[in-house]
Amino acid sequence: MTGKSFGREELRAFLDKELDAARFRDYCPNGLQVEGSEQIRRVVCGVTASKALIEAAIERQADALLVHHGWFWKSEDGRVTGFRKQRMARLLAHDISLFAYHLPLDAHPVLGNNAQLAATLGWTVTGRFGEQDIGFFGVPPAPTSAVELARQVAHTLGREPQLVGDPERLVKRVAWCSGGAQDYFEDALATGADLFLSGEISEQTVHLARETGMAFLAAGHHATERFGVMALGRHLAVQLGIECEFVDIHNPA
Repeated sequence: MTGKSFGREELRAFLDKELDAARFRDYCPNGLQVEGSEQIRRVVCGVTASKALIEAAIERQADALLVHHGWFWKSEDGRVTGFRKQRMARLLAHDISLFAYHLPLDAHPVLGNNAQLAATLGWTVTGRFGEQDIGFFGVPPAPTSAVELARQVAHTLGREPQLVGDPERLVKRVAWCSGGAQDYFEDALATGADLFLSGEISEQTVHLARETGMAFLAAGHHATERFGVMALGRHLAVQLGIECEFVDIHNPA
């Protein structure tokens, strides 16, 4: 390994402070979720702490995993059995720490999923909305139809999004919130946006998009939440000298 060594607890403190993790009310614990090696030289970054990502970390001899979707969600069964045991056993056997940041990584003004999604799509951020200011709104480079904006998003994200609403609506203002944020639709509507982009869409949101006139673009949960952890990994590499590699485990959802 060629990267610099950094203490596990030092890394935890750095990430917690950088992402202001203590500020957020969340559905899971943010920060260090599984304790591994005391010294960290190599980090594998990814969207979700799946078994496939764990195996990729083992293959790369990583000391830590850094993800957006970790473990121990409030709605889940907390028993470590079945696939949960298999995942945890692989981490512990190889002394790999698991760091996970959910809402803090959505909301960060520079490194977050929504900030990085805007940068990737060339959108200018002009404000925030929604609970805990998770959602963003702003403007595209130039006014364009909803269907043309959907084409641009498909090209940039490498995934065909689902457009609901008037495809010819002129989009001058956009609102967005990565992942499963379809319940933010009405908050997005209050921003005056012509189109709301999120990762997922629900049955009731289809009707809202048709009835309110604001188009909805469902661009993929995974596809919209890759960029925050990628940016965070690059930030760690520059600031701390730790080797960080993003591994994209394909997910069509």
